[in-house]
Amino acid sequence: MPVASGLSAKCGRERRRDGRLVLRLVAPLLLVGAMAFRSDAVAQQGPTPGGWTAPSIATSLPANGDPTGGRAWLASKGLTFNLIYTNDVLSNVKGGRRTGTVDQGKLELQVTYDFEPLTGWHGLTFYTDGYQIHNTGQIRRGYVGGVNTIAAIEAVPTTRLAELWLQQTFFDDKASLRVGQLAADVEFFYSSLSFMFLQSDWPTITALNQPSGGPAYPLATPGLRVKVEPTEWLAVLVAMFNGDPAGPPPPADEQIRNRYGLNFRIQDPPLFIGEVQMTWNHGARDTGLARGLKLGGWAHTGRFDDLRLSADFALLAASNGSGVALKHRGDWGVYAVAEQQLWRPKGGAWDSGVSLFGRVSASPADRSPIDFYVDGGIVFAGLVPGRPGDKFGASAIYAKFSDALRAFDRDVIAVTGVPGVVRDFEANLELNYTAQIVPGWVVQPVLTRVWHPAGNASRNALVTGVRSLWQF
Repeated sequence: MPVASGLSAKCGRERRRDGRLVLRLVAPLLLVGAMAFRSDAVAQQGPTPGGWTAPSIATSLPANGDPTGGRAWLASKGLTFNLIYTNDVLSNVKGGRRTGTVDQGKLELQVTYDFEPLTGWHGLTFYTDGYQIHNTGQIRRGYVGGVNTIAAIEAVPTTRLAELWLQQTFFDDKASLRVGQLAADVEFFYSSLSFMFLQSDWPTITALNQPSGGPAYPLATPGLRVKVEPTEWLAVLVAMFNGDPAGPPPPADEQIRNRYGLNFRIQDPPLFIGEVQMTWNHGARDTGLARGLKLGGWAHTGRFDDLRLSADFALLAASNGSGVALKHRGDWGVYAVAEQQLWRPKGGAWDSGVSLFGRVSASPADRSPIDFYVDGGIVFAGLVPGRPGDKFGASAIYAKFSDALRAFDRDVIAVTGVPGVVRDFEANLELNYTAQIVPGWVVQPVLTRVWHPAGNASRNALVTGVRSLWQF
């Protein structure tokens, strides 16, 4: 998740009773969930009877990696797990802050428990996941010095809890309520087609505009989410999160403030997110060109600093002003996500062949470090002869620094008389080939070009490297 300590949104310390709204809403909703108990158990789709989720390297191991049958037995009782290990070796070979190479890795454990096999309680699910993050450096923060993601697993080394929640479905599984510690980037503001790219992440505009980078990797925070799926092509999601996953500084780094994922803050002004999701031709029997559209928005109820004006309406850069930023009530953003399949091979899935994806978002310029953001890409899947599991493609990111932030930079230059950088934009281009060695193991050579890291035109960077990912 791209967060620069000097740019992260600063939410005011007004706590009042805003955060307690979470607890007021959770209690009655859990009671409603209890009323959904049904003794007539109904089978649900999920992992295979062996307990693994495709694609998995288990299918390439003797006895599917379960010689004692223990994993399959646990699955029959409702308990399943996945282990996912991701490793990147990346080199900044030109530009940025400095050149050099880093090795970074993330081991993720996902555990899911379906209450139905043992209790007969239909639709109640427990889920948690955690990370063991390790590296020899951080390619974006330490070497390139930009704000856009280069490799999404980049984070401060630690072992941390991520999500921890209960979910209850209703109305023949057409609606669900999820309550616990949640990450917004799991369900909101993403394109599935982008997942092959290392820079696929919670977008820069939300990471820099929301306190502590928002509820997204590697941070999660208490919240609740309601999802309604009236048809197979339409879903509506609404969520409320505690508005600051790490809490106020010090220290400056939000990942240090909530290093183990155990802060469980509920006292901060809340963050609300809503999204409408529409898909066409995503079914297994569909043959037409697949497409998808998501329309969403978010609103944070805290207080945010003006990026140019002080509380007495003087310039923040001026020596005769108070030096205390003017406060604004709340921040917000709107966004759209689009996917379009251009060519679908005979018998191919919705994400096979050639597809385009894109995201676009805007936020108010006076309080948001990034006021406009767009990313997108093209994916070629299953087109290499003899290698149906391979993909290749290109992905680009453009993040525009807000007009107020640029005006502040110009004010500083005018007041001090010292030449400086007026931040304009940062743009990334990633070229990626994803080679499937066996199902559940891929190797990805990548090349990423970064223009204007952190808005500085003199530090264009070039990053090369390779990712390996295993899922068991």
